[in-house]
Amino acid sequence: MTWTTTREAFEHAAEWFAATTAALDAVGPDAWHRPALGEWTRSDLVGHTARALLTVEQYLEDGTTTSTATTLDYYRTVRSSRADPAAVAERGRQAGRGLGADRITAVRAIVERVAGRVGSAPPDARVATPMGEWGLAAYLPTRVFELTVHTIDLRVAAGLDADPPGAAAHEALRVLGLLVADADADTDADPEDATALLRALTGRAALPVGWSVL
Repeated sequence: MTWTTTREAFEHAAEWFAATTAALDAVGPDAWHRPALGEWTRSDLVGHTARALLTVEQYLEDGTTTSTATTLDYYRTVRSSRADPAAVAERGRQAGRGLGADRITAVRAIVERVAGRVGSAPPDARVATPMGEWGLAAYLPTRVFELTVHTIDLRVAAGLDADPPGAAAHEALRVLGLLVADADADTDADPEDATALLRALTGRAALPVGWSVL
């Protein structure tokens, strides 16, 4: 993947998220408080998804980096220092409340602000996360993945068509492919995982409910 392709995928995913947030408001007056994913309401999940944009803004710094850490390294680091699920859920709720009553305007402003910053940044721009330093080109695919997957969650919960923009879907699937391969390469992985994945991805069986590479 080229930097231009990744950046365009991010822009498409962000725009799709903004459009979905606007569409949710038209579903009904109580749409924001209906269930979305796990214990999250749709408002909570919009807040959590917006964090995929806000973290770029928060962590992106002036200057460039010499870091060679990859997109896959990011997920390996996340897995090794997994946050408390209750804390993650609460951050989502807080983020949802933080958008205020006019979620549509708030999300649109975030999308335009962050997309503009990414559009003017080089691929080796420094991204300083709490878990380490990445170049923007390595970090941004993780944000495309989050935006795409959670926007699908939102649209499914609201009964909307859930087909993402092609560029966003392609980038998210590329990240997922890295995770699938890494799950089998992990020395602590269950050797049956490879069999289950190969059978599922070739149409021979279904994966167990709840199975995830994350």
